[in-house]
Amino acid sequence: MAVKAPPKLDAQKLRADFPIFEQPIHGKPLSFLDSAASAQKPRQVLDATRDFYETSYANVHRGVYYLAGQATAGYEGARETVARFVNSRTPREVVFTRNATEGINLVAYAWGLPNLGPGDLVLVTELEHHSNFVPWQYIAKRTGAEFRMIPLDEHGELSLDGLDELVGDARLRVVAAGLVSNSLGTINPIERLAAWAHEHDAIMVCDAAQGAPHRPLDVQALGADFVAITAHKLCGPSGVGALWGRLELFQAMEPFNLGGHMISRVRLDGTTWGEVPAKFEAGTQALAEAVGFAAAVDYVSEIGLEAIEQHEHELAAYALGRLGELPWVTLYGPPADRRAGIVSFNVEGIHPHDVAQILDGEGIAIRAGHHCCQPLMSKLGVAATNRASFYVYTVRDEIDRLVDGLHKVRKILS
Repeated sequence: MAVKAPPKLDAQKLRADFPIFEQPIHGKPLSFLDSAASAQKPRQVLDATRDFYETSYANVHRGVYYLAGQATAGYEGARETVARFVNSRTPREVVFTRNATEGINLVAYAWGLPNLGPGDLVLVTELEHHSNFVPWQYIAKRTGAEFRMIPLDEHGELSLDGLDELVGDARLRVVAAGLVSNSLGTINPIERLAAWAHEHDAIMVCDAAQGAPHRPLDVQALGADFVAITAHKLCGPSGVGALWGRLELFQAMEPFNLGGHMISRVRLDGTTWGEVPAKFEAGTQALAEAVGFAAAVDYVSEIGLEAIEQHEHELAAYALGRLGELPWVTLYGPPADRRAGIVSFNVEGIHPHDVAQILDGEGIAIRAGHHCCQPLMSKLGVAATNRASFYVYTVRDEIDRLVDGLHKVRKILS
């Protein structure tokens, strides 16, 4: 049977969904190459969020009146949409958070503090965003556990051959790794890491904030115990994300935040907690943002995650090819077929901030800095890099404009 290729993504057509591209920047068309930091929002998401505020807004779960029922249906419907998106066994395994960072902190505090101690080992990777590095470093220090990093090879990919030697005599309890590196675009073998972690009776915590918007995400196939995602990188609103976790782990954990809604019964002599996911959703949540999150999931799902992934691979290959023609540009990371739509580079003798500032004058938005990955920057031997990142609305012409802009940077600053 022939394998059917996913339908090709029409980025030029999709750009019409995004109002941001209708305005010029410094008198020039916007070339937005910073989607790894946060994606732009289509009208479908903006309309869904506004419609919730205009027609359905009330606080959820508590009210018995019509609007409260509508709002609760919208909020819990959003949970069901996100659960389907990640292929959760049940919507109860999806906890809404402010972002992926809060989701990882929830695991670090609610699972890590009670379960880690001296002699235990927490492993992260040299690729990690600070969101999946700093919480575990902090919790390890508080509990007396050891904290180590899985190293990278010369291609910017995880070096996994020496994992057992890296653990040594310690008790491995946590492996934390991102699905996709936000700096290099490296796609990590989470399935392999999760299987290895479970062989050592450890949990696997996956930061999928950079992966979920760009490739299919199936938490059951991934094999991790907790997976954190965020809406704002997925064309959704900021201020809302989701933590997927195995229900049995959630049920065994203590709550992270305390207050209204997450309780079952409150008395002077003690309080009992509500059922999962309510136990981890204290107070009034980001209601309209959750509805917008679901609209964003629907939007990218309709485009097709396989088509998005293929589109970004093609853009990454094109960008690496064009930038590779410039002898004064240093590229970082693996080949295009082993990375998402992210390209990090440096221009010889010119600080990334200066590069980004001049490109901004051309209407080109890139990211410059350490990308919340300072351990990775140390590994690369640099303080910062330039980063161009792509999404559903990125077209090849924007990469050509980037290359032309870099020639202008050299002309001005060399």
